[in-house]
Amino acid sequence: MYRPDCFFSAVSLLILVSVAQTASAQENVGEESTVTYPASYFSEWAPVTAQDMLDRIPGLDPRSMGSSFSGGRSSGGPSIVGGGRLPPGVGGGRGGGRGFGGGNRTTEILINGKRTAGKNNSTDVQLSRITSGQVDRIEIIRGTSGELDVRGSGQVINVVLNEQFSEASLQYNLSAEHAHDNTISPTAEFSYSGQTGGLNFQASARVSDPYFYNVTRERSVLGDGSPNDRIFEVRKQDPEGGMASANLDYEINANNSARFNVTWFDGRSTTGTERRTTDLKVSPNVDTFQSETGPGIIKSWEIGGDYEFNTDGGSRWKVLFITNSFEQANTRERYDVLSDFSKEKNLFLDTWSETQERIVRGSYTFDIFQNQDIEIGAERAQTILDSKLALGISATTGTPSPLVGGLVPMPVNNANSSVEEMRYEPFIVHNWIFNSRSSLETSVLYEDSEITQRGDVSKQRDFSFVKPKVDFRYDLTPQLQLRGTIEKIVEQLTFNDFVAATDEQDEDSDVQAGNANLRQEWYWNYEINSEYRLPNDIGVVSGRLYYEDWHDRIERMDVTVDESNLQSANGNIGDGEKYGINLSASIRMRMIDMPNLLITVATNVEDSKIIDPILGVERRMMGSWRGRTNYAFRHDLPSLNLNYGMNVQDSFDGGRLRYDIDDIEYGRGDPFWGAFVEWISPQNITFRLEAQRIIEKAEMCRERRRFVGRISSGIIEEIEDQCNRAGPAITLSVTGTF
Repeated sequence: MYRPDCFFSAVSLLILVSVAQTASAQENVGEESTVTYPASYFSEWAPVTAQDMLDRIPGLDPRSMGSSFSGGRSSGGPSIVGGGRLPPGVGGGRGGGRGFGGGNRTTEILINGKRTAGKNNSTDVQLSRITSGQVDRIEIIRGTSGELDVRGSGQVINVVLNEQFSEASLQYNLSAEHAHDNTISPTAEFSYSGQTGGLNFQASARVSDPYFYNVTRERSVLGDGSPNDRIFEVRKQDPEGGMASANLDYEINANNSARFNVTWFDGRSTTGTERRTTDLKVSPNVDTFQSETGPGIIKSWEIGGDYEFNTDGGSRWKVLFITNSFEQANTRERYDVLSDFSKEKNLFLDTWSETQERIVRGSYTFDIFQNQDIEIGAERAQTILDSKLALGISATTGTPSPLVGGLVPMPVNNANSSVEEMRYEPFIVHNWIFNSRSSLETSVLYEDSEITQRGDVSKQRDFSFVKPKVDFRYDLTPQLQLRGTIEKIVEQLTFNDFVAATDEQDEDSDVQAGNANLRQEWYWNYEINSEYRLPNDIGVVSGRLYYEDWHDRIERMDVTVDESNLQSANGNIGDGEKYGINLSASIRMRMIDMPNLLITVATNVEDSKIIDPILGVERRMMGSWRGRTNYAFRHDLPSLNLNYGMNVQDSFDGGRLRYDIDDIEYGRGDPFWGAFVEWISPQNITFRLEAQRIIEKAEMCRERRRFVGRISSGIIEEIEDQCNRAGPAITLSVTGTF
């Protein structure tokens, strides 16, 4: 069914652009397509941190930077163990992509032209820990250069610090979050930064005791439409944890520099669930009760560093390394609550996994002709996953074991396994700056990898890919830039898909099967980008048109061995395609005499198609929204040292579909609303009040159709309609600098 979201977004974009055109011209674009914002540009807003400065720049992608428009600050949201969000710096390399050599299409943030030699201890995490007084200027780099530490990125933001800081600073952030059930969750973070000689340093520590509350309601009917049951569930999670990180940047001399980074996290949690199931098939209705406990731990660390040597002739040698570990353990015990309030255990699930990553990369960059340079190098990456799972159930046959909580152990295929990937990637990158208006970046990367699985499954396979890329940028005018990209992208395998894992989304299926036969999915990406920077620093209007030709797509597939026990797993289902358009506008409302009101509108419309391996019909790719919208504004009142804003995120045309061997899920949800108000005291102490999910009854819903046997049977067994909500969360934070 048609909804007006897409039309409204397009109209909003046109209105913003047309109104903005009334401004007088004033270019803010320098040579080589670089837009520079000196520290003085931000003085009227009295920013406290580098993140505060970035929040005032129109045209940046807030969803990739954690700004105020995304509903939270870069210092990170609550940390959790056993599900939900993790704090910045935790994840065992999960969010870092395949090493470093290939670049990416998201926003890259550099500090003094350098990227942090880490995947979890990332540069954007540091922005809230850098005081505004340390910043000399911020550069939005729209071209290409061999001097950059990144390749082929969508946006490159370079935060240039003053050569000499005035003094070292100690920054603090204290916050408390009020959950929907009146629970208070405190967080405290301290960071210390400064400079001595050629050494820039930053160290931080964070402790948090967050809390998560979620209510789920589900009603189901049988295939003939008659009532089945009703479920009411309350889940509470009470994690706690601490983390620490340090970043060192040492300019040894004019030609030599080194960086070193370390991060550590230790957390644990307890999850409690209370569930009431009402049987609607009988009269009078019968209630049954269950409870669950779920203790868990997360441990994570990472060490990274790099060394760079620049010759007098302008060439550059660089070597970097990273090693990290991400360990997670969870225990799930489920009980039937009897009429006398005693409990009888019926399920025990114990999982443990550790992911380790070791990366070494070296490169040499040199000029070949005027305005042309080449980077050659190689990367070696080793990734190891060790995983264990134990399942116990209440059964009348079999011997109970203390190893599975006193229940009867059940065999699980591929429950204990080790997966290792050894990857080598030589590469060559050519940068050619034709003139101040146009540039070309071409690269060829060769990936050779070996994946070995040991334990319950023994398997070894070799893979190789050639990954070319061409990226051309041309400035039609100093304000209007066009960019065309053709690239072959090889996605990183999720090692958890190789082994058996828990399925917390399905109460009727506690364990998901693994698949030892997975191959990397890959696709050709073709895209055209345009960016128009409106005169007088009014704002930025941008668009991206893309087409993706997918191969070996990974989605759910049938891996059944025993027809009495249907099983599915993530596997390579074949080829498909995806295409779409992104439109965005970020406008300062100078034309209505409100220059400090920044309005952002963004729309993404996407479609895709692939042949479903179970049904044999063409459908949309899973995990892909048909359309998404984002509306946000930020209003600064410098005379009052006050700013406030709001963000609304929504999807249109149906949400997402998920196909499995015996069910089809349809996801939908209410719009996300977030708002904040922030005041900076005369003592430069920032008080921030932030509300998430401010519509109390906003829900995320899922309709699931279960079938008798495979979905190809077409016989519906049950239809579940489930909705959950966490309710509003209000956070008060205080940030200052000593």
